[in-house]
Amino acid sequence: MDDELWAHSRNGSGVRHGLADHLRGTAELARLFGEEFGAGDLTGYLGLVHDVGKGGCAWQQGLLSVDGTRRPVGIDHKCCGTWLADRVAGPFAMCVDGHHGGLPALERLKNQLLAATPAMTGEWEQTVARVAVAVPGVLAGPASLVPAWVGDAWEEDRLAVEMLMRMAFSALVDADFLDTEAHFSGARRPASSLLVGDLAERYESRRAELLAGRKPSPCDQWRAEVYAEAVAKASGPRGMYRLPAPTGSGKTIAAGGFGIHHARAHGLRRVIVAVPFISITEQNAAEYRRLLDEPGSHVVLEHHSGTDLDSPGSAASWWRKLAAENWDAPFIVTTTVQLFQSLFDHRPAAMRKLHRLANSVIVLDEVQALPDRLLMPVLSGLRLLTERFGCTVLLASATQPAYWSLGPFAGLRVHDVISEPEPLYERFRRVRYEWRTDPQPSLADIAAEVAAERQALVVVNTTADSARFHRLVEAQRADSLGNCLHLSTRMTAGHRREVLEKVRQLLDDGEPVALISTQLIEAGVDVDFPVVYRAWAPADSLQQAAGRANRNARLTEGRVVIFRPSDGGQPRDASYKAALDTTEAHFGSGRQDPDCLAELARYYQDRYGLQDVERIGPGAEIEVLRAELDFPAVAEKFQLIEDKTATVAVPYPAAGEPRDNFDEIVRRLRAGGPGAAGEARHLLRELRPYMATVPKRLARQALDQGWAEPIIGDLLEWQLPYQEVRGIDVAQLPDINQEVYVWLRRFDL
Repeated sequence: MDDELWAHSRNGSGVRHGLADHLRGTAELARLFGEEFGAGDLTGYLGLVHDVGKGGCAWQQGLLSVDGTRRPVGIDHKCCGTWLADRVAGPFAMCVDGHHGGLPALERLKNQLLAATPAMTGEWEQTVARVAVAVPGVLAGPASLVPAWVGDAWEEDRLAVEMLMRMAFSALVDADFLDTEAHFSGARRPASSLLVGDLAERYESRRAELLAGRKPSPCDQWRAEVYAEAVAKASGPRGMYRLPAPTGSGKTIAAGGFGIHHARAHGLRRVIVAVPFISITEQNAAEYRRLLDEPGSHVVLEHHSGTDLDSPGSAASWWRKLAAENWDAPFIVTTTVQLFQSLFDHRPAAMRKLHRLANSVIVLDEVQALPDRLLMPVLSGLRLLTERFGCTVLLASATQPAYWSLGPFAGLRVHDVISEPEPLYERFRRVRYEWRTDPQPSLADIAAEVAAERQALVVVNTTADSARFHRLVEAQRADSLGNCLHLSTRMTAGHRREVLEKVRQLLDDGEPVALISTQLIEAGVDVDFPVVYRAWAPADSLQQAAGRANRNARLTEGRVVIFRPSDGGQPRDASYKAALDTTEAHFGSGRQDPDCLAELARYYQDRYGLQDVERIGPGAEIEVLRAELDFPAVAEKFQLIEDKTATVAVPYPAAGEPRDNFDEIVRRLRAGGPGAAGEARHLLRELRPYMATVPKRLARQALDQGWAEPIIGDLLEWQLPYQEVRGIDVAQLPDINQEVYVWLRRFDL
């Protein structure tokens, strides 16, 4: 056996990675990352000892035996480092234990260490002594490694300790990844040196150019006032901010401007914008790229499940792939799913980016879309990021939730970007509400009205209702009006994109158009109809739908018709029902309209109270698990999106590519083979324009009946006819089991 200890096998140049070099290199990076949140000594030490176990004779012999084969050594090396870290850093040894497989539960780690035999600990002592010859720092004493506040917090604020452990783990695994990558690539990846605040002048000049190129609107002056106030408030202290901005008030650009100017005021490194839906993420990312990117300057990273990070090509695509791994970018646009699922995960790859949140501006757009059932961990996590990790969080929404009525935000100081939002909302009041709730009309009654409207948007609550309503309007709409379009998740992504483009063009040209949609059009989609019909829904959805009426104030007044259909469907969800019940108590004919801010605040408080979200449900259970430091259980229970649908691929011809391209992608996905995992990710993103969703029960029925064939994993190829306007229309499927059809009509989302 060689005298030198090794960490990794030979790279492309035939050089092995020395263990001492790897431990020091990882410790150096981990310390740098940890210093961002005051834990550099802790993270540096974890980096120094994380692979100490590789100094064992058996592991070294195992490495030499597999050198050049790309096979794993297959011998545990984490237990030795975990045992050593436990003696120095206590429970933070969990970071070492999980640096490959994921953060464990504290109870499991305790039992594992208690079960160690004298023979095992004797072997670990020998291994540590062997490594200490080259790296004496592994024998450091316990003094001052852990930040001083942790001592009190261990008893009084266990959630703060839990979040620190997540951050320390992130710093460790990212440092480990980067140092290992540097060995095999031959060079360390350069860190981003660009501070987002340095781009403030570019943002301002591009914004001016963008506005100059747009069609003037009576709202422009009010939008300018919103932006000016956002930039003025950006010089305030770090912490929690609210941006209550009516729909159509330029919230996206104002939030970005606040983030960049606030980062410049405090020397913060990055701005992270998270939005609830991929479609809005793509839209916002494109907007921010126009404001910040330029050739050769990589600024805006778009990161979500729909971005293609695996396709080969330009330097820009390579940068996106690398930056997405650990968010080393100045301006990030992502989804709330990507942000919060990573924050409450326990796996290294998912959590690697978390340390980048420290000393950043986090903008949560359309924050009202956060699910009630998970508000407890989400809000407590956001508070900890502001109080312990130097973050500023901006909550942006036209319908600001009353989060300060809940325990996690109790006593938390909030800074309002708009000092007096009520006058702003009055200026942006562009619609008149009409209520058709008592007596309740049928869908057919409303369809007859819509069929006679020259330009109208209709938003209903289920895909079954949207398809049925579209058929009713289509059958009655006169040829002179025409253009009866449809939008739902039963249509492929490419099809939906085409419909929105066509709708915008028809509206711009003043042509007749009726659009029947599910609620997917409500948040952040920029369309401007003179009249909007909205099926009965929670108050925040009613206001979001109203934001698509007279959006640019070119009419004296738009109309929003709220109707409560006697034969309409609703999502079967306890939180949704609570929101509906609370809406009925606060809004409607003879009550307030949904854009009354004071009534909205009371609505949210009653809605949360009706569900008792602080004591009941998965959010409350997660907080208990977090305090117990049971990271796998937290990750399992924290699911931001409840999985009720299945994805199917449909060769819709208007998705932008010919049918043979669809067939080739599907063939390659089914073929698999060596290196298939990386190619599959790329191919699945190529297939996105062809993807639609259906209820899981329908997917199972389709598979049983031979209407669909597996492609890869749970993804199916849909083989029944695809309706050219409505996509997968359940009512027009041949030979569908009647029981299944009734179930879908009744429960379909």
